[in-house]
Parts: sequence; C-alpha cells; structure tokens
Amino acid sequence: MASVLIIGSGAREFIFAKTFANSVDHVFVAPGNAGMREAGFETVDLTEIPDLITFAQSQQIDLTFVGSEALLTEGIVDAFQAEGLAIFGPTKAAAQLEGSKAFTKSLLHKYDIPTAASVTVTSHDEAVQILQNHAYPVVVKLDGLALGKGVSIYEHPETALAGIDIIYQQDEHAPLVIEEFMQGPEFSIFSFVGKEQVVHAPIAQDHKRLLDGDRGPNTGGMGAYSPVRWIGDDVVQTAIKSLVEPVLTAMQTEGTPFEGILYTGVMLTAAGPKVIEYNVRFGDPEAQVVLPQLTSDLYQNIMALIAGKPTSMTWQDADADVYLGVTLAAPGYPLNPEKGLSLPSLPNDVQIDYAGVKQQANQLVSNGGRVLTAVIHRPTMVAAQTDLYAALDQTHTDLVYRHDIGHQAVAAELAEE
Repeated sequence: MASVLIIGSGAREFIFAKTFANSVDHVFVAPGNAGMREAGFETVDLTEIPDLITFAQSQQIDLTFVGSEALLTEGIVDAFQAEGLAIFGPTKAAAQLEGSKAFTKSLLHKYDIPTAASVTVTSHDEAVQILQNHAYPVVVKLDGLALGKGVSIYEHPETALAGIDIIYQQDEHAPLVIEEFMQGPEFSIFSFVGKEQVVHAPIAQDHKRLLDGDRGPNTGGMGAYSPVRWIGDDVVQTAIKSLVEPVLTAMQTEGTPFEGILYTGVMLTAAGPKVIEYNVRFGDPEAQVVLPQLTSDLYQNIMALIAGKPTSMTWQDADADVYLGVTLAAPGYPLNPEKGLSLPSLPNDVQIDYAGVKQQANQLVSNGGRVLTAVIHRPTMVAAQTDLYAALDQTHTDLVYRHDIGHQAVAAELAEE
C-alpha cells in the first residue's frame, strides 16, 4: 500500500501524479489544482515545509516527490531527510544549480564545462561598462529563480541599457549574468540521479518563446515534443559525457553532491553541445511528453535510486510514437494573464494535463498563465502536429497557443521524404 506525495500545482505535477498512480495505491498532490481533483487525485492545501513534513508523517507517506523548484532551493529535501522521510530531489546546496545562475556559471567556468562566456555583475555601473563593450546580440539573466522567464536577449546596446535601468531601479545590487549569445538548435536532457547511479530519459525539445517563429518574450514553456529523432544519439551521448557527467562530478568535488532530477538545457552550437542552463527538477511542458514514454515502474525506479540500488528505467522503443504537447495559456501571459476563461473541449485521444485552473460554477476555468497542456502521440511529428492543431483550432478557444510546436522535427521529416 505505497503512497506518494507530489509537491507542486502545475501540468508537470499532473503527469507525475498520473504516472505514479500506475503503480502506487495513493497519490496526494500539494497544493495541486482543481483539474487534478476532477481527475480523482487528492489535493492538500499545503505549501509550507513544516506543514508538509507533518502531513507526510501523519499519512505515513512512502515517497515525497518535489515537482517545482522553489521549495528545493528553500531546503525542503534537507528538512525531510532530517526527519527520516524519503524524498527525491537535491539538497539546498545542490539546488543552487538552478537557484543561482552566478553560482552555476562560476562552476562551469571553473571545471571547463562548455557554456557561453559570461561575466556576473552586481551594480548598474558594472553592467553599463560590460554592455557598452559587448558583442550583440547579448543575453542577460537574472540570478535567482525566474520560472523560465528571467532571460532577456538584446539586439542593440540601447535596448540592453534600458533593460538594466529598469532592473537596477528595482534593486541597486541585483546580480546579473551577462553572457555571449549562442546559436543552434536546443534540446533538453533529463537525468534521474541517485546515490550510485544516473539514468537518462529520452530527450525533448521545448519552445520557450510566446509566439510562433520563436518570437516574443520568454515564458515557462509553450510546448514541447519527444523523442527528438533528428538529433542523433551520438550528439546526445556527447552532451551527456561533456555536460552532464562533468557537472555531477564537479558538484561532488565541491562537497555539494547532487541527487534528484537534473535538467540540462543544451544548445548544439557549431563548436559542439554547450550548456544553456541547469534546472534541478523536470521541465514543464517536457514532462508531459516524456513521462508517457516510460514503460517501467516510476515508484520502484526512484526508490531504488534513493537507496543506492541498481535500477533500469525503460522507455518505449526509439521508433515508437512521438509525443507532441501544446501549452494553452491565458491572454496576457506571461505578464498579466486573464482569469475565468472557459476551457476547450478536446477529443478523447488528446491527453490533457491541467495547470492554472479553478472550479467555478461547476466547471473548470482558467486561473493562471499556463492553463493546460494538450498532448497527442502519433507515429510521425507531421501526423501529430496535423491532428493536434486540427483539434485545437476547431475549439475556437479564447486561450492562446503557438501553432508551430515541433516545427524543426516537421522540417526534418519532410526533408527525408
């Protein structure tokens, strides 16, 4: 009678709840969302670490899984472990890989792990000096957690200087990472890291920009697909050997060993794979297209990793279906999303993972920026894209979504014909 507590409230936590439910008796989600309750999961309105510990103890939770990053950087894993509770995720010290971009860039440069050249500044004058002499485009990253939205790309010095003026008006000592602009296709590697073993999931490709053609502001993610067949396994293995394994070794050397899920954002540059960023949890919306490919027992896999026992995570065959997920967001996202909008009705073969929703007048309505992820799987990306967008476009929904998720995979398939 195993029970799992999942911490988080988005579409990522929804698909984890569905996946754990395949092999355990009881799944709780804290705080969860109304869509999860409608699907039959028990949500608990708890967000503070002491309250979550008390709940895990009272319910005799066998495993706590942390979906979102905020509590990881606050030290929830340290607190649970101090109480002898099984939890999967990095300690507060290890979570700096996502919690501080300055920490991560310093680590990467120290251990010669391929990434963009960068400098960290902590004042307006420093930033101005760097930006006046920097090549453009230039990338500016807020140091702390930014939920996928803390990165700005500036084409010209004037817009860059205007951007940092705003930042330093709000915080005169704000740490910023200013780095070179890299070019190339991106993909994401997800590594389940245990005490003695690391296992990798199929790679995915996320689409961060709000608008078609990779335009507009960065968001938490407007869609994703997996597997990414047009990126060869040799490239993936090179990225694992040069970007994933070295950072885990570096963290061990620094006295902050990493356990949990390591997300490595990779850019395939002309000089080879380079790190864009690390996250310390699974991506959203990538989780929604990767986890349905799992063919082994997620609960048993993770419990073995925690215990330092050998385990084998198995996934669908490499030539099986491709999963395509499109995020539906509220108008105004990411700055000022509208609330209370009705949700579209989609065909039964479309997997729906709810995020920013609430119950109103006996129906689900929007209650946040990213409202849901709609996922379909088909033998090819062309078929997946055609069928999912046909279903979405017929709904005439007020929610907004990109119309080109998976465009690189579609182009690769068409080029092979």
